[in-house]
Amino acid sequence: MKVQLLVTAIGLLAQGFFSARILVQWAMSEKARRVLSPSLFWIFSIAGSYLLCLYGWLRDDFAIVFGQLVSYYIYLWNLKTKDVWLYIPKIVRWTLVATPIVLLGVVGEYADEYIGRFLHNSDVPLGLLLFGSAGQLVFTMRFVCQWYCSRKAGESRLPLVFWLLSLVGSVSIIAYGVMRCDVVLILGQSFGIVAYVRNIMLLAKTDVLPHGRTLAAGKR
Repeated sequence: MKVQLLVTAIGLLAQGFFSARILVQWAMSEKARRVLSPSLFWIFSIAGSYLLCLYGWLRDDFAIVFGQLVSYYIYLWNLKTKDVWLYIPKIVRWTLVATPIVLLGVVGEYADEYIGRFLHNSDVPLGLLLFGSAGQLVFTMRFVCQWYCSRKAGESRLPLVFWLLSLVGSVSIIAYGVMRCDVVLILGQSFGIVAYVRNIMLLAKTDVLPHGRTLAAGKR
């Protein structure tokens, strides 16, 4: 029971960081009346991702771990782009970079055991696992798109496609969390939906089309 409470606490703390990143980004964007990509968003992202990956590992939940692997290094890239990376103590930087690599090395060394733990978990039927992984894939792809758009623009941005994929992925993960009776996933994702919709609305008002009209005007 104590171990389960500890695991749940790790998951809730991770979701707390994710909720905090959305709250900070939302508040700063509302104040500026345009969608921003603040440094705190990425700091909270890497903290939450680190803890949520640990949570998924402890729960033998491949869908959660899978969802963090790609976006994790995109968070680090954004921290570097925002000139925050060098202000982080070197030991922390090395730990952040090395941890997923070490975990993948451990998985490779004991592949059969971990395949049994993650992919043949009796608590997560294969169909449910595939559904959860698909939701996590959509949620992860939003950061791949964010990374691509940011590289193209030469600065860290949170474009419209990021928020659209966030909304779709969040709804899918909530459905997965309900089916798994996972309060961590349900609470963590429910908070973000309102912020995703609001950022879409802000971008609809501020994004400029080639003829100088806003995105909202261009749809009329």
